[in-house]
Amino acid sequence: MLHPLLGANDAWSGYLVEGAQDAAVTCEAALRLCNSPALNSFDQRQPWFIPACTALPTVNPLGERAILVFSPNKQVTDAEALKQFEAGLRQARLKVAAIASPTQKLPATGTWDYLFISAGHARTLPPYTLLGVASRSVVIATDIQSHADHEWAQANACTLSTTEFLTTRAVLGKKADVTRIKLLEMLSLIAEDANTNALEAVFRQEPKLSYSLLRLVNSAANAPRSPITSFTQAINLLGRRQLQRWLQLLVYADPNNGQHPNPLLQKAAARGRLMEILSSHLAPQVGIEQLSDAAFMVGTFSLLDVLLNMSIGEILQQLTLPDAVNQALSAHSGALGELLRMVSTAESRDYAATAKQLESQPFDGRTYVDAQLQALDWASKINPVA
Repeated sequence: MLHPLLGANDAWSGYLVEGAQDAAVTCEAALRLCNSPALNSFDQRQPWFIPACTALPTVNPLGERAILVFSPNKQVTDAEALKQFEAGLRQARLKVAAIASPTQKLPATGTWDYLFISAGHARTLPPYTLLGVASRSVVIATDIQSHADHEWAQANACTLSTTEFLTTRAVLGKKADVTRIKLLEMLSLIAEDANTNALEAVFRQEPKLSYSLLRLVNSAANAPRSPITSFTQAINLLGRRQLQRWLQLLVYADPNNGQHPNPLLQKAAARGRLMEILSSHLAPQVGIEQLSDAAFMVGTFSLLDVLLNMSIGEILQQLTLPDAVNQALSAHSGALGELLRMVSTAESRDYAATAKQLESQPFDGRTYVDAQLQALDWASKINPVA
């Protein structure tokens, strides 16, 4: 499975590759990933952290972007071969990474170029320990389950972090975002296939929405040949179907036109695109004419409760959506609901549960990862604050 890593500015700044406990399966998947031409379209400056295994070549097809990660929990039978493999990487002056274990002492400062450490483990360390490690290694925080963990990691020399915390609501009891709730009115119009005049009226009432939409549709993911400068032009050039997708993502954009990216925007985009791609393997669903559109909507809307600080039930009451989409979002039922549940489980890095859920899907893990590559590539190019 593939996981974007957040940098200090909350933008995607690298990717973590993880997989099954079976070393042979993980090694085969890592080798296949390293040779995938799909990686060529990603930002060439960003690292890919890949489980170390002896089947991988010392000279990796990814070049310096490939950072091989050594785990302290490798089987004894692999230990000597991995030690020799690690020595070959160091001799070739390639960067290497390790996973810190709470049952073992931290590696000596500067031993590894990158060090992964869980938030729970990091918080038990003596003061300034991480600062010392970070003086000669890039520290990557994992298992970030809350916004408080994320803030702590950023304040304690962790350069990158995993993103589990993004699916949790920041402050319980916080008032819902009124600006974005207004946007739900427009989403309702789109879902009901309202005419262009009705949509334009909303944008005339909310100039900020129009500005944010134009920034979004002109981002690298869309890359029009010439900039789109008006709502009418957006409809004419993109068509209502594509415009609807950008409007679904617009709810995640900064309504105040700030320069700080909202990591939920790219996460929602990646979810939507991933579910759209995977839906091509599903059988036709009763009551859904365009399954791919419905799958994209389920993926993007699945984080609205986090964004708006409202229950998904309250949100769905304000939207007129197909029954199958409603059921997928509210109860994870139906084919799209089961697909959403599996995607959410994979994002939480619970691979045993993900493997179990994959058994009931009409595709395998290899197909899932291929779809992830496409989805992450697309979402990584959305940059409305550029």
